[in-house]
Amino acid sequence: MDNRDEVRDFLASRRAKLTPAQAGLTAYGANRRVPGLRREEVAMLAGVSADYYVRLERGNLAGASDSILEAIAGALQLDEAERQHLLDLARAAGSRPARARRRPTPSVPVSVQVMLDAMTGAPAAVRNDRLDILATNALGRALYAPLFTGPSAREGRPANHARFAFLDPAAHDFWVDWNKAANDTVGILRTEAGRAPNDSDLHDLVGELSTRSEEFRTRWARHDVHQHRGGAKQINHPVVGRVDLMYDLLPIAQAPGLSMLVYTAAPGTPSADALQVLASWAATTPVPTS
Repeated sequence: MDNRDEVRDFLASRRAKLTPAQAGLTAYGANRRVPGLRREEVAMLAGVSADYYVRLERGNLAGASDSILEAIAGALQLDEAERQHLLDLARAAGSRPARARRRPTPSVPVSVQVMLDAMTGAPAAVRNDRLDILATNALGRALYAPLFTGPSAREGRPANHARFAFLDPAAHDFWVDWNKAANDTVGILRTEAGRAPNDSDLHDLVGELSTRSEEFRTRWARHDVHQHRGGAKQINHPVVGRVDLMYDLLPIAQAPGLSMLVYTAAPGTPSADALQVLASWAATTPVPTS
């Protein structure tokens, strides 16, 4: 698949975000015609010729060495997620063109479901790289109840974080900081698009969201990427109110492409008490899984 447009837009967007002052350069003249750095300034910082950098930014990453890519990443002050995304784009550029095709989602191993069910004090769920929720424990199902019961999940498809975030009005109430949740969601999908450029299901999801949500379309055009590994989430749950949670994303070694998302609350806090109340609610109120 030809990814030259993706390469061009990503590099141009990173260059536009970095000012000469941030790069340690002196900006001469008040009428700069481009936001951020000029191409020749990036080339100078990376130690390559201006002509060569222009060729790279036009999307011709095929054949670029790792050392060149690292130099470009350093010049643009890319973070870890952006640096890896650049390497993924270069890998795709150097591969043989391929047609988009479905990438089957691995099944959730029985042992993983048993593990989920044994976790009674922490909400947990298994998702794939397209953000489909494929399995949960009882507390995870209760925490994610709005994802399973809202309009975005009543279409015969797995509940999906991105569809919920951008197509379900309830998401704005569910996430305390919806804007951050939305940005992170798009960044995760953009990262996966660089890693798996021929995934037709991912293309379909991005196309659907781009067509149906201006909020998604605007964020997708920024080319921001995000690595989702762990952190904090604040949720306004319709049953127990606000809960402040920590989360970790754990890759499932026996099912590449699947990860387990586990939420915890600090002991002795109102959020820990809220999870106990939610567990009691889950025991008496069935929540559909799709």
